[in-house]
Amino acid sequence: MSGTSSPRIVIVGAGPAGIRAAATLVAAGLHPVVIDEGHRAGGQIYRRPPDGFVRTPNQLYGSEAAKASALHALFDQLAREGRLTHCARSSVIAAHDGRLYVLGEGGVKVIGYDRLVLATGASDRVAPVPGWQSAGVYSLGAAQIALKAQGVALGRRIVLIGSGPLLTLVGAQLIKAGADVAAVLDTSSWRRQMRGFSGLAARPTVALRGLALRARLGARYHAGVALEQIEADASGVTAMRWRDAGGRQRLTPCDMVGIGWHLRAETHLADLTGCAFAYDEQWRQWLPKTDAMGRAGNGVYLAGDGARLLGADGAEIAGRLAAAACLADLGRSAPPIQADLRNLARLERFARGLARAFPWPAEMVRTLPDDAIVCRCENVAAGAVREGADFGGGEANRVKSLSRAGMGRCQGRYCQLAAVEIVAAQAGCASREVGRFRGQAPVRPAPVAAFLRED
Repeated sequence: MSGTSSPRIVIVGAGPAGIRAAATLVAAGLHPVVIDEGHRAGGQIYRRPPDGFVRTPNQLYGSEAAKASALHALFDQLAREGRLTHCARSSVIAAHDGRLYVLGEGGVKVIGYDRLVLATGASDRVAPVPGWQSAGVYSLGAAQIALKAQGVALGRRIVLIGSGPLLTLVGAQLIKAGADVAAVLDTSSWRRQMRGFSGLAARPTVALRGLALRARLGARYHAGVALEQIEADASGVTAMRWRDAGGRQRLTPCDMVGIGWHLRAETHLADLTGCAFAYDEQWRQWLPKTDAMGRAGNGVYLAGDGARLLGADGAEIAGRLAAAACLADLGRSAPPIQADLRNLARLERFARGLARAFPWPAEMVRTLPDDAIVCRCENVAAGAVREGADFGGGEANRVKSLSRAGMGRCQGRYCQLAAVEIVAAQAGCASREVGRFRGQAPVRPAPVAAFLRED
């Protein structure tokens, strides 16, 4: 405890999970500090455009417009009334011994906490495709941010590749906005997608909404494809070379490729605060270990996609549960949780259905040619990762040291999962046996000047 009558509670992230956690704590009479990288609350899924942007919430968020607007209004009111402290445009770049090191517009400041709620969300889960290091290749999330925040498409003729709900959603959003989407290429076959049907039935309305979005793609959508090469010249992307489900080779001219296989949990801060991790075979990711309410130990609570990939509705529930767990651990009155726990279990079934229907393309990654780039930040090819596995054995951090995969600007966010698959294949072991890259500070790139403080 801080030695004052009110504990210092910090929430990292102002998406659906962070907003609901903050509102729950405020309702209990506490004053949390909310740190977020955005200029206004909303997170990635409900990202808000700049002031003066002319597109309406319905145009930006579709069927989720009412939820997005309600969350925005709730947070803004709490901040306006002074019932929480909002640190906008701020990134937590390190954590140690009950302190967060926060990079904002004025440099780095230190914020102490007694309890910490991490609602860090998720980022794109990408897999390397030969040529993906070329100019004009973006993640699906980047394409969506450009559309939401600036009202622009990142290419004149677009091809989207990957698998999962985000692939369909971004395709439908771009088409609705008038962009020229030439093809949407899904590596999951129709047969495999049907395997997740029983789980998807846990949220039939959402599943039907997804099918309606899929229908908007029309003949642009192709399931069960094999991705061969992103063609490019000195100016950037020129075409996508792929094979359809029947094995026929296709070449689709384009000047932009969007890429993504669902999401990966953002776990760097969970790692730095000492959370334990476990490998999830279905998601093929290392995820922090928590109880049903998000307790991770050491006064740390996890909520939202940074712990379990359950989407925006799941994030709201998880935010309330994490705050309730925090209140209970502080000996304060907490709101009822049973209904939220039941709903979270239902969302978990739905998410598992998605994981079965739209799997990570492990075999595609494991068989990448040696000259294919795996780590775009450090320009590390698959052959170098395999060589690192031969010298360092099947252990992720040894291969990282030898090959430099995961040592660049993104800190392994975009290459770690692929590198681990390649190491596992080379070592002849399961991916979980390879381990994971250790998190390290700074979590985000930071200028040296930010650390030059007179005090």
